[in-house]
Amino acid sequence: MASYFSLPKQVALFFWVFLVFVSFVGMGSAQLSDDYYSSTCPDVLTTIESAVDTAVSNEARMGASLLRLHFHDCFVNGCDGSVLLDDTANFTGEKTAIPNNNSLRGFDVIDTIKSQVESVCPGIVSCADILAVAARDSVVALGGPSWTVQLGRGDSTTASLTAANNNIPAPTLNLSGLITAFSNKGFSANEMVALSGSHTIGQARCTSFRARIYNETNIDSQFATSLQSTCPSTGGDNNFSPLDTTSPTSFDNAYFTNLQSQLGLLHSDQQLFNGGSTDSQVDTYSSDSDSFFNDFSNAMVKMGSLSPLTGTSGQIRNNCRKTN
Repeated sequence: MASYFSLPKQVALFFWVFLVFVSFVGMGSAQLSDDYYSSTCPDVLTTIESAVDTAVSNEARMGASLLRLHFHDCFVNGCDGSVLLDDTANFTGEKTAIPNNNSLRGFDVIDTIKSQVESVCPGIVSCADILAVAARDSVVALGGPSWTVQLGRGDSTTASLTAANNNIPAPTLNLSGLITAFSNKGFSANEMVALSGSHTIGQARCTSFRARIYNETNIDSQFATSLQSTCPSTGGDNNFSPLDTTSPTSFDNAYFTNLQSQLGLLHSDQQLFNGGSTDSQVDTYSSDSDSFFNDFSNAMVKMGSLSPLTGTSGQIRNNCRKTN
């Protein structure tokens, strides 16, 4: 039989391409999958769902908090659980970053879920995967759409305060800034608008919308006046108002109908409907909740796939707040 090196050039090239393809497929097998824990921890999804349902039942706002944790995790060096790491004397995490400090919450719920999952199948399920599933289950618990969460992420042993400060979109961004911030993570402008629809649940601090309610003109005057009692020009920094004034604890399309009436709470919210390129998409979502739900679900699957640690990368933390 002829050796590889004695084959004609075209045949040798074919074999080389084939070997590269096989190698690529082998690498792909270490990527995320929807049945990753089917044999190693078959009860993980029901365990997480039950814990999320309990937490959201106790406090509806927690659904938005858990969804936001996943978002702030994925936008900083990928969905790797880094946002959950506590600062120590020798380690600086992301919790004190400007977008996160005194703002992110739900860490105790993730601790509870992790403890329950560990009791079912110790050392198997990552904190990053728990975040991804809890985000989906939170949306469903508040009446929103479901989607198939891809699983198999590892947990990081590092974090980046700088990336957290620079990569998470600020509530002060104009439309062009929003488009750029999401484009930097591989999202289209349409996907950015769909993901912004997550603001149909949750609340924001006075510091995030004070400038808008006192200085901007593209806001309903009665809406602005009503918010000023909650958010005075000085003081009350940590007072909260719902992002969706119509149905703040229901995951629906009211966020978009509010934008049409200039009832966006954040500057960045109202930028989606302010005479710009995304106005028509807001119009579509405001009249067609199914379209919003479908686009949101697809964008969440894409977000959950941002730079995961797979295969031998990362670790399965025993405690989501610290590395092993």
